[in-house]
Amino acid sequence: MSFKRLDPEDFLVSADSIAAPAWSNYSASLTSATMVTHASQTGGPSGQYYTNVYNLVESNPLAEAQFAIAYGDLKGSGSFLYNSSIPGLSPSRTVYGQFMNLLFGEDENAGFNYGGPVTNNQTFLAIVVNRARYKQTIKPGSFQLQLSSLTPLITDNSSITPTVEYTNAGRRYTLGSGSFGDGVMPAGSTNGVYGYLYPDVGVIILNPYAIGGSAPLRQFNNNGNDAVTLEGRMTRFFLQSEETVTSDFIFCRARNAEFNYSVNPSFSVSASAGSILYNDFIQNPVTYVTSIGMYNDNNELLAVAKLSKPLKKDFTKEALVRVKLDF
Repeated sequence: MSFKRLDPEDFLVSADSIAAPAWSNYSASLTSATMVTHASQTGGPSGQYYTNVYNLVESNPLAEAQFAIAYGDLKGSGSFLYNSSIPGLSPSRTVYGQFMNLLFGEDENAGFNYGGPVTNNQTFLAIVVNRARYKQTIKPGSFQLQLSSLTPLITDNSSITPTVEYTNAGRRYTLGSGSFGDGVMPAGSTNGVYGYLYPDVGVIILNPYAIGGSAPLRQFNNNGNDAVTLEGRMTRFFLQSEETVTSDFIFCRARNAEFNYSVNPSFSVSASAGSILYNDFIQNPVTYVTSIGMYNDNNELLAVAKLSKPLKKDFTKEALVRVKLDF
């Protein structure tokens, strides 16, 4: 084993952005046939707060949650009251406050500004992408949602906006109609934009008044039954995830005069006579590099890189091995 101190120019850090389909089975698109809810969840207590959407029916053991849908309203409409003697205190009111804190980190009574009537700003539908589905972030420009109640496709404006808007939840893009990142305000719209995309937290906010046609599209209704669900109106849902993979490249160099002799005395030197066993080690030494170890200044082994096959080394050859560490 031989040692050599690495120089500063032997290190290089690189970051690459990797995009991939967001949904299970490496799919970038969900259809009405692959978006299902499970009665065991919708019929339970949590069904009053949100609805999980899966890719397979409940009886299939391979079913995985893809995203969740929740409805929030400042005045608590759209869901049962916790206590009939306390008006406005309901699951939809709780959901509203939670998302206000998550997205804005401010007064939970604040509202969204859709650009339409002020009363519209007090309600929303939220799509929360499962954390395992979007990895680090949602890729802007990959989101597209088709609803049966709305002819235009819903997408973000990441490809056409000159500036990026930031909130407490990171980046925010406005939703409009168009194709993959070209979302614009619908012509003649009186209810404002379709909503907002928060790619860094995996949240999509929809304006129920803008996407509901003649009536606001809500996830739950006051009676708790026959709810007009957003999931039931979805016909196709495109999405991709995006993550930045940082790689540390270490260039290990063995010049022609280096690492040509074995440092194992039992291999090259006679134990009894102390003489060289093989004359070739004097005139024409040859070694084979099989692995590279990374040590710190305390001589502690931190990482080992194995070569796919031994690398021949002698005075006529120089070797350059690039070690890549991903994190």
